[in-house]
Amino acid sequence: MASTAVAGGQVLDGSNPTVARVRQLIGGPEYCQDGWSRCWEEGVTPWDLGQPTPAVVELAKSGTLPGDAATVLVPGCGAGYDVVALSGPGRFVVGLDICESAVAKAKQWSAAAAADASLFAFVAADFFTWEPPELFDLIFDYTFFCAFHPSMRPAWAKRMADLLNYEEVLKPLGFVITCIQDNDVAVKRRQGMEKIARWKRMASPTNLDSEE
Repeated sequence: MASTAVAGGQVLDGSNPTVARVRQLIGGPEYCQDGWSRCWEEGVTPWDLGQPTPAVVELAKSGTLPGDAATVLVPGCGAGYDVVALSGPGRFVVGLDICESAVAKAKQWSAAAAADASLFAFVAADFFTWEPPELFDLIFDYTFFCAFHPSMRPAWAKRMADLLNYEEVLKPLGFVITCIQDNDVAVKRRQGMEKIARWKRMASPTNLDSEE
């Protein structure tokens, strides 16, 4: 069954002119650096909230995020709002985006927001080929996975596993969802559509076939 998302009061499917323009700029379902760069350069970014994701703000306030020199990755960080929101004493956040234009905007926005630049950094690189100097304790994915064509999603899961300090990544690698709940602090235009999922590792990847 196909799903339809709504943002800013507009349907985010092929019937929406803005989404149609995004697809035109990207040039198809493939992961295209030039296409996403053109979207940022033309300001055709319907996914950009213009502020940190409310769920991230609440999470940062909760005191449950890893600290003590923890490292966090935000792939597809865009304008960097969530990178800044997740950063804090004892927690360094890296915002990664394939688009130079997005990273430039992130640096500009964070500077204008007078954020502490010692707590985060922005990198323009390809998620699938970038090699960080160290693995991450936490990876925050928001509207990144869903941007990929379904054929690329197994590669996304594998790459997430490669980048995480503790291989806590999804069912194909031995994890199952233990809880799904509504995101009660979602922005108004996304309420009722966003969910928060909790994952638990039940088996190693080598045991998956035998358990089916």
